[in-house]
Amino acid sequence: MELKRGRLIDHIHLRARDLAATKRFYKAVLGTLDIPVDEDDTHLAADELWIDAGEPRTHVHLAFQARDHDAVRRFHAAGLAAGGRDNGEPGERAYHPGYYAAFLFDPDGNNVEAVHHGPAQRSADAVTLTFDAPG
Repeated sequence: MELKRGRLIDHIHLRARDLAATKRFYKAVLGTLDIPVDEDDTHLAADELWIDAGEPRTHVHLAFQARDHDAVRRFHAAGLAAGGRDNGEPGERAYHPGYYAAFLFDPDGNNVEAVHHGPAQRSADAVTLTFDAPG
């Protein structure tokens, strides 16, 4: 069995009030970033991200890496079309040179960002965990 996980965060679990609306939003924005999703009636999962329904809803800030400025713009447009609310149009930010991002509120009010770090390069796509499945 093999799992791919991020280098700092093992996973993020969000709780949604309206799972169908939240799934519609995340499938739209993650699709623009070429991030595959897995879903069933009870959840949506994308790499380290797990979303299901429940209370209390979460209120967090998430930032997804984008390949380029165009991906950031597509993310923002797709999120608005899928029921997200604008929280910052695509553009340069003063966080560091080359930081280009857009921000949306998802259906539950989480602040969701897509960012391209300019000339920065990732050291690895993911950490791969390999082990024998139980039983």
